[in-house]
Parts: sequence; structure tokens; C-alpha cells
Amino acid sequence: MADNNANANPPEAVAVAVIEEKKLKQAEDTKKNIIPRKIFQVKQISGILSVASFVFSLPVLASVIWLLYIKSYDCEWLFKLPRLQIGISIGLICVFLICNGALIFLRTRLPMVGIIVVIVPLTVMLTVGLALLGANNTENRRIPATPLWFKMKIHDNSLWSNIKDCIYDTGLCQDLATTSMELKSYDFNMKKLSLIESGCCRPPQECHMQYVNATFWERNDKVANESDSYNADCDSWKNERDVLCYNCQTCRRGYIRTLQSKWLKLGVFLVCMAVLLITSHLSLFLVTMWELHVS
Repeated sequence: MADNNANANPPEAVAVAVIEEKKLKQAEDTKKNIIPRKIFQVKQISGILSVASFVFSLPVLASVIWLLYIKSYDCEWLFKLPRLQIGISIGLICVFLICNGALIFLRTRLPMVGIIVVIVPLTVMLTVGLALLGANNTENRRIPATPLWFKMKIHDNSLWSNIKDCIYDTGLCQDLATTSMELKSYDFNMKKLSLIESGCCRPPQECHMQYVNATFWERNDKVANESDSYNADCDSWKNERDVLCYNCQTCRRGYIRTLQSKWLKLGVFLVCMAVLLITSHLSLFLVTMWELHVS
């Protein structure tokens, strides 16, 4: 009987079985070590992206303060643009709350719903930004603050009549005359003027008028060079403080370009922030799905 048992379980077979058991235990231990490491790494990446998404949303909130602070900038209320600014400000506040609210409450519970809730307002934000920049597919004359809309407003004579009165009431040209009182002709020509000051407070350079002070210029009786093109604004200029070059096309263009530059900056900001937030939230969504899969 002892010989039969020895033949049934030879020492080599027992050794192989023990080695196989050890290998299985080692494989199980390795898996147990790898899975927590992966989960920890995924959670680290997820945490970094969550913080990054929150930090990227802070400029959106800061832009609201900027928009509300300059809502009456340069007689802009005549264009009824402050209403648009307030609307965009409310929209940006909603974007900030949605991005961070979805990030906290829906990211791990309902990730698919959360990414949809976030992407929709960010897409609207991107579309508004592209419209302000004058994108062909989104720009329309009926959309306020777009380049086409400003081009249409520059030819509105009744609107411009109110604008030039508002510019005069702000005392912009009078302030320029006061600060430039002691400047000579060369020094004044080298002075950096804003678009409104250059277009409304002084005659165009093509008129070849002689400088007396910032708001008083003498007409030159000499015939202009044949190479110089005639500028109708030369006839619109008058040395009267309430006239100056307020009726000039250069004044209109300077004023419109001043307003348009602000809205172009806002358009660039909205597009950049929308692309940045969409990228960060999509990355966070993918990492979240990976985290759920690994768990």
C-alpha cells in the first residue's frame, strides 16, 4: 500500500503543483497591486483636470465684472448695447455655474448627462464669440455688435446726430485742447491720439491746415499737390467748438472703430475661453469614463 501511494504522488508532481499555486498567488497579488495603482493614477489625473477646469472658468466670471463696469462706455447707450452686455453677463454667470455645478454633482453620477449640460452653453458661447468676430456663417446685420451691424449703424444720420452731441457733452476735444495748450505743431503731430480724438477733434492731414492749437486750425490757401486726393471732410471742418470735425466721416469711423475694438476683444475672449473649457471638460469626461471602467 505504501508503494502504491508513493507511485501515485511522485515528488516531481507535488513540486510542480506547489510551483503553480505560487505562480497563481503571485499573479493575483500583482493584479491586486496594479488595480489600486491605476485607480490612484486615474484619480490624480481627474483631480488635476477638475482643478484646471475650475481655474479656466474664473476668467469667465471676471469678464462679467468687466462688462458691467464699462456698460456706459463712450456714449454706447445710444446703440442700446448695454442691454446686450447685461445679457452676455448673465449668460456668462450661467456658464460659470453650470460648468462647476455639473463638475461637482454630475461628473461621477451621470457623466453623459453632465457633459451634455456643459457642452451646450459652451457651444452657444462659442457661437456668440464667432458672431462678434464677424464669422461668415454666424454674422448677421440684425445681430448687435457684429462688424456688419456697426457698418450699418455708421450710415444712420439720425443716430449720428445724437452721438456727436454726446461726444461734445463728454468734453473730449476740450480736454485735448487743454492738455495740448503748450505744445507746438511738431509736438502735437507726434502726440498719440485716440481714434475719436484724431477723427473728431482735428482735421484730416490731407487738408494741409496750419496748427494753431488742438482745436483751432487755419486753412492753407496753397493748392494741394495733384497727388493728394480730395477729402470732403476738409469742407466739414470748422473751428467752432461745437462743430469741429463732428460731421466728418473720419469722426464716424473713429468712433465706430473704438466701439468695435471692444466687442472684437470680447469676441476673441469668448472664442478662446469656449475652446479651452470645451477641451478641458471633454478631457475630464474621458478620464471619468476611464476611472469608472477601472473601478
